Amino acid sequence: MATSISEIALTPAAAARVATIAERQNKPAILRLSVEGGGCSGFQYKFGLADAPADDDMVAQTDGVRLVVDSISLDLVRGAQVDYVESLGGAAFQVKNPNAASGCGCGTSFSV
Repeated sequence: MATSISEIALTPAAAARVATIAERQNKPAILRLSVEGGGCSGFQYKFGLADAPADDDMVAQTDGVRLVVDSISLDLVRGAQVDYVESLGGAAFQVKNPNAASGCGCGTSFSV
């Protein structure tokens, strides 16, 4: 059974973007954040829409949109905030991770 948490947060801007994408794809407004080995700094963030939370997922909710994180990835992103940022360089989901000792310039990978 998925567990609700406050150990990770989804900003209102990120929630609005997920809702828009999910509506266009006719999917539930559930964003999955996971961490994989690789990237230029050691670990990389992976985002995707999920159909439903898995049994071992931790769930955070903002404005009716859910952010789900598996229990293994949660150890690397606990306390983080997922935001959606638009700038001259483009638009992207961004993770503000207090556990990251360093990161790459593009913000998609980190080390602990």
